[in-house]
Amino acid sequence: MQIRTSEQRGHANHGWLDSYHSFSFADYYDQNWMNYSVLRVINEDVIAPAMGFGMHSHDNMEIITYVLQGNLAHKDSLGNTEVIRQGHVQRMTAGTGIRHSEFNASDSEPIHLLQIWILPNLRGLPPSYEDKFFTDAQKLNQWCLLASENGANGSMLIHQDMRLYAAQLSERNQIEYVLRDNRCVYLQVASGSIAINQKQLSAGDAAMFDATQTITLNAVNNAEILLFDLPKV
Repeated sequence: MQIRTSEQRGHANHGWLDSYHSFSFADYYDQNWMNYSVLRVINEDVIAPAMGFGMHSHDNMEIITYVLQGNLAHKDSLGNTEVIRQGHVQRMTAGTGIRHSEFNASDSEPIHLLQIWILPNLRGLPPSYEDKFFTDAQKLNQWCLLASENGANGSMLIHQDMRLYAAQLSERNQIEYVLRDNRCVYLQVASGSIAINQKQLSAGDAAMFDATQTITLNAVNNAEILLFDLPKV
């Protein structure tokens, strides 16, 4: 197990945007933290009321937005206009190119979200968009599959050999995940605190695993976790 603490991430505070970068992004560069397997970006963003990102372009990337708190107003060049609320997960395949904007839909409250980029297994895909709601009950003390290569179990379709899970653990509850051969796991603590192998991880911390094993997580207090099951590359 390798641990990367919240404080080790890159950080940029632009006033309207307070952002932590798990991997090299924008003005933050660390050659040792360019990606993990096909996981290229995890940005933890807090966006001030009524502020956000104007229309900008992406290509050849799978982009996932996970809203922790607040409402995100989204528009894109495919004609989608949505408000992404807590519990919703958004997936965009940028493919040959997509333009979109993201703004805090509230005039009074900040929005807290994770933006995730996955390297696709094919370039030049047709751009596409998907938004799904997952209830707290689906995530309570169990793994909820949010995204997968084949859209299994009602998950979003992502163009990569990976699976993204979320879980909301109540205090003192335990959950396990079996890591298979030739796979690796990146685990991000979104909120609260957990313990793994007698190591405590808090919001913003991450743990990485690259050997076949059963990973056991214990909730120190109420916690929300994202788990990426990734190919070894």
